Formats: sequence, structure tokens, C-alpha cells
Amino acid sequence: MNIFAALRTALRALRKNKLRSFLAALGIVIAVAAVIATVAIGEGAKAKVADQMASLGSNLLMILPGSVMQHGAATGAGATQNLTRDDAAAIEKELGGPVAAVAPINRTGAQIIYGDANWFTQVVGTTPGYLAVRGWPLADGEAFGREEDAAAAKVCLIGQTVKDKLFGDSPAVGEQIRVRHVPCKVVGVLSAKGQSSWGQDQDDVVLMPWTTLVRRVQGMQGDVLGQLLVGARSTEVVDDAQREVRALLRQRHHLGDGQADDFRVKNLTDLQDSANAQTETLSLLLGSIALISLLVGAIGIANVMLVSVTERTREIGIRMAIGARGRDVLFQFLTEAVALGAAGGICGLGVGAVATKVMAVKAGWPTLLSPTVMLGAVLLAGLAGVVAGFYPALRASQLDPIEALRFE
Repeated sequence: MNIFAALRTALRALRKNKLRSFLAALGIVIAVAAVIATVAIGEGAKAKVADQMASLGSNLLMILPGSVMQHGAATGAGATQNLTRDDAAAIEKELGGPVAAVAPINRTGAQIIYGDANWFTQVVGTTPGYLAVRGWPLADGEAFGREEDAAAAKVCLIGQTVKDKLFGDSPAVGEQIRVRHVPCKVVGVLSAKGQSSWGQDQDDVVLMPWTTLVRRVQGMQGDVLGQLLVGARSTEVVDDAQREVRALLRQRHHLGDGQADDFRVKNLTDLQDSANAQTETLSLLLGSIALISLLVGAIGIANVMLVSVTERTREIGIRMAIGARGRDVLFQFLTEAVALGAAGGICGLGVGAVATKVMAVKAGWPTLLSPTVMLGAVLLAGLAGVVAGFYPALRASQLDPIEALRFE
């Protein structure tokens, strides 16, 4: 039997019962739309995680104070103050191979005042390496240098949120602000970074030389650090950098083989891998639900095809009586089942694409439509039609022509 003739006959038969055909294909439409939306959301979630991690800095290691044992009792994480400027200098000097930049950090909250405007924000004391480690360019002005850090110069960089709150649309570079009681000249404005992966506004910040914050704003004289950021030269050497930094700090802190680290090293690559694994698990779960929907849709097609075979028994008998073979009847009903599945799959593409766009707007993250997945979903819908329609088609092909003609 000619495939085009079979297709025309199949479409004509489906048009005779439009509502029934639509309801049979509806399960396939929902299943294909669910598959497309699930994959798009999963890929979009991965992209969002990658963007958020990149906003924190590429190839970044975070070193935090750890806990120590005191009289048999362990202090909490971060309770010790055992990271110093000397540790940062040693890492920068001795690990120049895998390490590209080092940024010592101390933080405090402070009221920032400009004219009659004020804003409470996070103030970070650091060195020029901070911008390199975080991959954070300036939108205006220039960064402070090592000379300003050595001299505890009264200069600062401000984030976009602080700039908007204090200056609005007016230029900020060259203006004088007060950080608590310390007057500081704004020498640069940071480019916008947006929210971090834990919802913090990264642009709500003021950066100043480490010595300026510690000596002038906080009024302290020690060299203790609250945190240390290390940027590896590439993704490939992050693990090497982590291993060498850990070994160097253990040596500097005089830790023996049996002693635990008194600091913590966080690798953001591990955090990203963990987040991606969680996303993949969720995508797998949603994909399983979508495949169940596809199975339900296939059952719907099978039911419709069985009813169609029963209703058209006399028609099948007439065809066989005038020379149609069993395989022609089998092919005819399989074509109808595949047409139902493919039509549902094509409609599902549109529904899935629209649902993806709507969810992207509602969730506020990117959703990535995959042409490969879309094509695969339609082919899978056609395959579901073949599987669902095979038994009804086989049953139709095995009807006895004489008995079929007698069917009422």
C-alpha cells in the first residue's frame, strides 16, 4: 500500500472523529510539552548556577578560619583568628605557579553618608587583588593600588546599589563620602553583578584598602583576616592550587601530621558540581513524570484505535473482500496511530515552548530550548503511536473478511 495513500486515508479517518482524536492525542501533547519544559528548565537552572558561581569569581578558593581544640573542647568554625596578612603574602609569593591572585578580606557593616543621603551597607577591606580574584571590572573610575593599601589611604570603590542610593544619576567618582566617621574619596564605581546564589545583593558594597578599614574605620592594629580569597590560574589547576595552599598553611600554622586543619578551604567548583547534581536529580524526577504522561497518552491512543477497529469492522471486511491484504490493513491502522502520536508531538512542541517562556518570566532565570530534545520528543511521540497502535492494527489485520462483512 502506498504510504501517501495510507496517510491520506488515516487523516480522513481521524477528521471524522475530531473530538475523539483530539482527546486521544491530548495525553501525548501534555507529555511532549512536559519533556521539553523539564529539559529547558533543567538546562536553564544549570546556566543560572554557572552564572552565579562566575559572578563570585572564576577558579575561586575561599579560605576561612577553622576550629581548634582547647582543653578538649572544639571551638566553632570561624571562632579562631588564625589567618593573617603574612599568610596571604606567603601564598602570593610562594605559589605563583597555580595561584594567579590573592585577596585578604575583613568586613564590617557601616553607615555611609553623602550630603543628606545615607545608606547602611557592607564595607570590605581588601587589596587590589580582590578585583582580579572576583573578576569584577569597574564601570567608572580606577581601582586603588598597593600604595594606597600601604598608606591606609582614604579612598574607596562603591557598588552600583550604593551609588544609586547615595548619588542617583549624578556622577560619584571624585566625590567625598563618610564611612562611619572616616571621610573617603570615591575613586571608582564597580560594574553591576546582581544577586549571589544565596540571594545577597553583591552590588550593595563599599571596597577600600585593607589597612584603611582595619586601622582607620575599625581602629584595630592586628593583622588578623576574616577571610582569604585565592584565584587559581585556570580551572585545570584549581585542585592543585587547593592542595598547595592547604599544605603551605599547615606548614605556616605548625600543624603536625595527626592534627586537623585550623582553617577551611572551600572550592567553588565543588559547590557548583553539587548544585548541578541536585538540578540533574530534579530534572530526572520531572522527566520520569513526563515519561509516565507519555505512557498514559499511548494508552489513550490504544483505546481509540481499538474502538476504531470495532466501528470499522465492516469497512475492513469490504477492503479485504476487494483484495486488501492483512499487512495492508495493519499498515493502515499503524499509520493512523502514528499520525495521532506525531500530531500530538507537534502540538506538544508549541505548548512546551510557550510553557517554557512563561516559566522563564515567572522564575526569573534562563530556560534553554534544545532542538535535539524537541526533535527527540516528537520522534518519541511517533514511537508511542506505533507501540500503542500495533495491537489494534494487528487485530484488524487478522479479521476474517466474511465475519467482518456480517458485523453489525
